[in-house]
Amino acid sequence: MITTYRVEAGQLIVSEALPALAYVPAALPDQPPPPVSLPVWIDLLQPTEAEERLVERLIGAELPTREEQQEIETSSRLYREGDVLFLTAPFMYGSETGELGSAAITFVLTGQTLVTVRHATPKAFGMFAARAQKNPAMLATPDGVMLGLFEHVVDRLADILERVGAEMDRRSHAAFQLAKSRETASAKDAALKDALIALGQVGETTARASDTLVGLSRILAFIAAEKETAIRKENKTRIKTLARDVRGLQEHAHFLNEKATFLLDAVLGLINIEQTAVIKTFSVVAVALMPPTLIASIYGMNFQFMPELEWGFGYPLALVLMVISAVLPVLYFRRKGWL
Repeated sequence: MITTYRVEAGQLIVSEALPALAYVPAALPDQPPPPVSLPVWIDLLQPTEAEERLVERLIGAELPTREEQQEIETSSRLYREGDVLFLTAPFMYGSETGELGSAAITFVLTGQTLVTVRHATPKAFGMFAARAQKNPAMLATPDGVMLGLFEHVVDRLADILERVGAEMDRRSHAAFQLAKSRETASAKDAALKDALIALGQVGETTARASDTLVGLSRILAFIAAEKETAIRKENKTRIKTLARDVRGLQEHAHFLNEKATFLLDAVLGLINIEQTAVIKTFSVVAVALMPPTLIASIYGMNFQFMPELEWGFGYPLALVLMVISAVLPVLYFRRKGWL
C-alpha cells in the first residue's frame, strides 16, 4: 500500500496515488526527466513488486528487497548511493496488543522526498501522521520528517519502558509481600507465577527495545557525519538531541534488564524455598513412617514360632509401638527446628 504526504498552501494532503510521472515510461538517456513536485514522504506498507517499481521510477533509485532489509551487516543497512541515503533498522511493534515483534524498516532519503519501506506498523508512525495532520509544518523537509519519526519512536519507547518498569515493580512487590504472608500455598504459587510471567515480558520488551535503540543510534551516527546534501544544517542539533535521548534510553533499558534478572533470581529462589519445604515435609513423613513400617513388617512375617502371636494384648501393643515410633521422630525434628 502506498501513502503519500505533501504540503500545499500550508495544508497537508494525504493520498494513495503517486505523481503522474511514476506511471509513464522513463525518459530516454539523452533526455532529462521533466520537473515534478515529489511528495515529501512516501510510505510503503507491505508494498507489491509493482508498487516498488513505481516508486523506484519516481525517485530514480532502487529500493532494497525484504531479504536485503533483513541483513545484519552495517554496510548493508547504512549506505549511500549518489545523493540518496539508505538507512535500515529494526523497530519494535505490537506492545499495545501484547504481541511483540520487530521488523526492519528502511528509510530512503533523497533531497526531495523520504521513502519508508516497512512490513509492520509501529504505533509511532500513526502518532506522527496524526500530529502532522494538525501541524503540517512537521513535513517541511524529508530529513525533518525522518527525524520526526525517530523522535516519536524514541518517545514511544520511553513510555513503554516506563510502563514495563512500573509493572515489574508492582508484580514483584506483590509476589514478595504474599511470600511473607500466611496465605495458602496455591495463592503464593499463583503470585509467583504472575511475577515470572511479568519478568519474562520485561525481558522480551527490553531486548526488543534495546535492538531498536541500537539501530537508531547507528543511523544517527551515520547521518551525523553526512554532508548537507541529505541532512540540512538546521537539523544537526536535532540529531545530537536524539542521540543523547537514545543513549539515555539504552542505559535505562540496560538497568531494567539487570533489575529483571535480579528479581528473576529472587523469585526463583522463593520457588525453590517453597519446593524445598514441600520436599522436607515428605522426607520427614517418610522418616517418621519408617519405624512403624519396620514393626508392621516384623509382625507380618509368617514364622511358626512367634510368641507375641498368642498374646491377648499383642495386637494393641503393636499398634502402640507403631504410634510411639512415629511420634518420637516428629517430636525430635520439631525440637531441632527442622519442622
